[in-house]
Amino acid sequence: MQFTKMEGAGNDYIYIDARAQERDWPELSRRMSDRHFGVGSDGLILIANSQVADLKMLMFNADGSPGEMCGNGIRCFAKYALDRELAAPSPDGALTVETLAGIRTVTPTYDGPRITGARVAMGPPILEPAQIPVSLPGPMTPPVLDYPFAIDGRQLSLCFVSMGNPHAVTFLDEPVADFPLHSLGPKVEHHPMFPRRVNFEIVNVDAPGKLTARVWERGSGETLACGTGACAIAVAARLSGRCADTVDLTLPGGTLRIAWDGAGEVLMEGPATEVFRGEWNP
Repeated sequence: MQFTKMEGAGNDYIYIDARAQERDWPELSRRMSDRHFGVGSDGLILIANSQVADLKMLMFNADGSPGEMCGNGIRCFAKYALDRELAAPSPDGALTVETLAGIRTVTPTYDGPRITGARVAMGPPILEPAQIPVSLPGPMTPPVLDYPFAIDGRQLSLCFVSMGNPHAVTFLDEPVADFPLHSLGPKVEHHPMFPRRVNFEIVNVDAPGKLTARVWERGSGETLACGTGACAIAVAARLSGRCADTVDLTLPGGTLRIAWDGAGEVLMEGPATEVFRGEWNP
């Protein structure tokens, strides 16, 4: 079986053209994503046929669980599809991609003839707690910002956002590099207040247009970047008065540019790189 390894700001996935094959994809994602006995990745992304868009993206995390949406993954998805002419872009160069979070429009960016990244219309943020979902005591008016949350003796303030998948964002005074994300990340992810688990982001505000973050990604652990997480961070920062409409968000794997004016869709721009191609012999 042919596969391609790709990464966007260090968030790496294995891509397979699944339009004409059926497999146990969750199990395959677990095996191929293993960084010691497999290819090594944050998960598996499939190219599938769509009845409502140019193509359909299916995503599985490294633990085999399905993901509704992946911001870094969809940029690489578009590069994969357009480089191989699996679909023709619209006259303005955009590709429509069906995801479990809805249809997303991806516009590639070029360095000469080569696709090096993409700009993605990520849809509007979801702020209603029941739709994120997050279980809170009593009715609360969205957005829910700086909600007090205690974990392992630490007091955090969480902002809740969905970008098609659930996120809990906390802004820190201490450097994000010093935060014990590997010990607290899984505890937040699996906390009972999150019925579908949660992606957990820790953030420093460096300037109104500059943020630094780390991400504990649901089903994959700490990743070098997370596109939906970057969008959720920008939304939470904008709503809480911590940042401007456009921010450069630096993650361990690189920088993403996020724009949101407080209404409508969130726009994300970042790199997309093919790492290598190979053949998997199960």
